[in-house]
Amino acid sequence: MEKKSVLEFRGGWRFSFVPLVVFFIFCILLFLVYLSYDMHALAMGGFLGLLIGAPFAKDYKKYWDSVIKGIASPNSVTIVIILFIIGMFSQMMKDSSASEGFVWVANKIGMKGGMFVAFTFLATCIISTATGSSIGTMFAAFPIFFGSGIALGANPAFLAGAITSGCIFGDNLAPISDTTIASSSTQTYRDKERTAEIAGVVASRFKYSLVASIAAFVIYLIIGGIGGTVDANVGALGDPKRLFMLIPVTLLLVVAVVSRDLFKAISVGLVTGIITGLATGIFTWDSLFASSGELGNHVTGFLPTGVESIMSTVTLVISVFGIMGVLQAAGALDLLVEAILKSRMGQTVKGTEVAIGLGACLTTMIFGGVTSASILTFGPVVNEIGNRKGIHPYRRANLLDGFVNSLPVVIPFLSVFVFISVALSGVSPVAIAGGLIYPITLFVTLVFAVATGWGLRYEGENGEQLKEPLSN
Repeated sequence: MEKKSVLEFRGGWRFSFVPLVVFFIFCILLFLVYLSYDMHALAMGGFLGLLIGAPFAKDYKKYWDSVIKGIASPNSVTIVIILFIIGMFSQMMKDSSASEGFVWVANKIGMKGGMFVAFTFLATCIISTATGSSIGTMFAAFPIFFGSGIALGANPAFLAGAITSGCIFGDNLAPISDTTIASSSTQTYRDKERTAEIAGVVASRFKYSLVASIAAFVIYLIIGGIGGTVDANVGALGDPKRLFMLIPVTLLLVVAVVSRDLFKAISVGLVTGIITGLATGIFTWDSLFASSGELGNHVTGFLPTGVESIMSTVTLVISVFGIMGVLQAAGALDLLVEAILKSRMGQTVKGTEVAIGLGACLTTMIFGGVTSASILTFGPVVNEIGNRKGIHPYRRANLLDGFVNSLPVVIPFLSVFVFISVALSGVSPVAIAGGLIYPITLFVTLVFAVATGWGLRYEGENGEQLKEPLSN
């Protein structure tokens, strides 16, 4: 077998982690010092890390060849293409203000207190699944649900927690979510040529999300109204017309699960969404694509804006895959994988899954709750250790995505989700952390799945799911 040419560093292979360390420092600086969730700035930290790490390499050209190889990898390119396409659908759903339809339903039915909090959790679950953007949904949902919910007797901390929890649900489950795409695209089959199909991952993930969300819904229903008071002057809230935008969402999800082809599903969702929006008056033709008429002929509309809005995430993906290219070329990831496999946990399938859960949680805490960066960083390690134990890529992707969206996003002073919730609601970080029920129930659900083997499947010779591992 031909020995791979290893990228060597002055001071040893540990210096290959310099770009990652610099990236981590910028995570801390942005989220803990500046309290800013700026993906462009975070990507800048990644690229700056690559520049700082370059002089430590013995072969400067090989170092940058490794960066380019990482960025040009099939996984990286696949994620970038998918992100650009889903950006348009995501922006369409944001611009449709579908959340106003849910507020209208709640007000007409007479939902108050804990019932409204539980309903808000359910509504934001649907909206975030439709948009595939947890942060985007938070900025859209808080102004509509939070003020209305307080007037309807909701507890502020639990209401803020319910909105954020619903957004995290969509981040975890939506086929167009960046974390779903990243967790699927970083997990390959044995042949190393195919990545886990996004629709297949979502279909197999649904049971975990469903159990955790039902538990969270019941808890919000019981305690969501504690301490809240109903405003006697509550008037007409919401807009029922916005509910029509659930049609493209439903069709997208159905096509994705049935065909297991995300590009086909996005096409159906985008076309039906445009038709539905125009037919109901939610959109005009200018809502799709138009010139602003300003100097320079700036183009507006959710189609170009959708591509523009996803650029920050794309730049982050490119920078992280560049860092991964360096670590791969230096053999650092292989050494980390070997260390895990040789540890006590790595001796068994259950121990390997425990290592996946612990590693995913730790990496997410290090990156301040930035789940996409965490998945892109730790995903290759999960792929290697899981592959060696024959664990199906669907299962690996589910554990990876599930654990990063669980306890790590609850920690008050290390979670970007908590920071944004505080900024949008004015509720204290500790109070909001206590109201984030879904990430906690998701963590419990996944721990149960690992402990009992619920949902564990192995990869067959042709990539099929097996209940028992293939015999060597």
